[in-house]
Amino acid sequence: MWRSGQEIELLHRSMAFAALFFVTLVPLLVVVAAAFPSRGSGIADWINEGLALSGRSAKAVGEQFASKSEVLNTTTALSLAALAVFGISLMAAVQRTYERIWNLRPGAWHAVWRQVIGLAGLIAVILLTTWHGLLPHDATAASVLRVGLSVCGGVLYFWWLQHLLLASRVAWSALFPGAIATVAAFAGLRVFSQLVFAPLIVSNAVSYGAVGSVLVVQSWLIGVGYTVYAGAMVGRVSRDDRSREDRPHQDEAHEDP
Repeated sequence: MWRSGQEIELLHRSMAFAALFFVTLVPLLVVVAAAFPSRGSGIADWINEGLALSGRSAKAVGEQFASKSEVLNTTTALSLAALAVFGISLMAAVQRTYERIWNLRPGAWHAVWRQVIGLAGLIAVILLTTWHGLLPHDATAASVLRVGLSVCGGVLYFWWLQHLLLASRVAWSALFPGAIATVAAFAGLRVFSQLVFAPLIVSNAVSYGAVGSVLVVQSWLIGVGYTVYAGAMVGRVSRDDRSREDRPHQDEAHEDP
């Protein structure tokens, strides 16, 4: 894992993921979430959920985004189309990293439709995780249902996303461990965020103003990049380990006659 991380330059790719996500996808999510029929406040709900924020820290993040009515009143069809085009660059970066992890040649340029579908799937997953209209009113039942949907939906999405962006060049069975590892890493990131990032949001907002909250969110997005890419690396390493374990048995089978 350590060697693989060095070979694909995991730190630099995670920082590029965070920058692309914040610059290209967050504005698109702000608009789409504002038009989504939910009782929440849009993209701020997803960030608060991912960072496990509540109280003053959640309020500090929510203040960085305009209200739903303000977003919808100032958005044009041209700006929305431009945001969608820019958002595809994030999926292109994820695809290139997946190909590097699995040591595959870059996909054909005309297969950009895979990136479009992957982007649409990502937006759908993010919006569904913050759509409170699907959850029961009982707090305990809502929490259990949210966790179950997040885990199952996350595993299915990252399993499917790898298969989609890699153009079916890697078997489904080889991609499944990476999907599980990605979701497990997200759970660890959530715990870390609750312990470290949540207090930092409040202190940075007091010390540096709005930019302090933005820096913490950006740092969290770097962690998201780590989880997405490191999870796929786990899948690659586990497949290589299985191949090494199977090779001696194959050699013994050839020697038996």
